[in-house]
Amino acid sequence: MGVLDGLYKLLMRRTSVYATFVIAGAFAGERAVDYGVHKIWEYNNVGFIILWLLFQHLLLAAYVSDPDLLTPIMQKRYEDIPVLGQRPTE
Repeated sequence: MGVLDGLYKLLMRRTSVYATFVIAGAFAGERAVDYGVHKIWEYNNVGFIILWLLFQHLLLAAYVSDPDLLTPIMQKRYEDIPVLGQRPTE
């Protein structure tokens, strides 16, 4: 019980020390959980991350070689949306 009594006297004697300890513990715990979840996420998605980076590289290479290649794809998204208040033409 000597260790617990020492911690009690060290941390709980003053409210300011106790509050600081709680806030610092919450911050450290949040960082530890965030780091752990991030590592688990990376471990489970290694293949997808490599595939996504390869896709981005190929898409950028296609855009650099021909900038007009992706323009119809980007414009098509807005062609099918009618303007508010107008009836679609037949």
